[in-house]
Amino acid sequence: MGEYSEDDYLMISGIQHFRFCRRQWALIHIEQQWAENEHTAVGGLMHKKVHDPSLTEKRKGVIVARALPVVSRKMGISGECDVVEFRSSEDGIRLYGHRGLYSIYPVEYKKGKPKVEDEDRLQLAAQAMCLEEMFSAEVPEGALFYGETRRREAVEIDGALREEVRAMFREMHGYYERRYTPKVKYSKACSACSLKDICLPGLGKSVSAKEYIRRILEEGEEVTI
Repeated sequence: MGEYSEDDYLMISGIQHFRFCRRQWALIHIEQQWAENEHTAVGGLMHKKVHDPSLTEKRKGVIVARALPVVSRKMGISGECDVVEFRSSEDGIRLYGHRGLYSIYPVEYKKGKPKVEDEDRLQLAAQAMCLEEMFSAEVPEGALFYGETRRREAVEIDGALREEVRAMFREMHGYYERRYTPKVKYSKACSACSLKDICLPGLGKSVSAKEYIRRILEEGEEVTI
């Protein structure tokens, strides 16, 4: 299997945007458009707290790593894990500078409550697959911690979840290489999207949101959508 060069790596967190809406993902990751709303602001504050290196946790048999950089050359992705717990285990892996063997358990922090859709589980699975590649280990399970419920939800990293992760990143790489922003149909989910005011789902295939805004601001051109 071939490997991607670092210049072609996509962000792991992008799979959540892509699963929610392919156009949203393209606007953020291809056209570099972004806008804050109350949902993104709360999520950002939560992740900032998790990633604070002063908030360390140490207990017997567990080593906690925060904001751990991870990468997969096979899938061409990189990012950070909110928390990775290295748990003492008889059939685990060795860690440099530590005695004994350890299993790997990623934990992703999310605002709100557990979702019906799989976007959070897909992101966690992608992180687990990166950890497996990096440590030559098996990561069969991880957890999602939700700010509203204040509880962890265990997630089995099964074959179906892994295959969907691989398929989605292949599709994402295809869009990214072509610099293509897909069209979408308006849905109820659009009202909660931070990009709803710049998404412009009615645009033709030949006009991107970035190009539309450029014409309006710089040229004063009337664009019909």
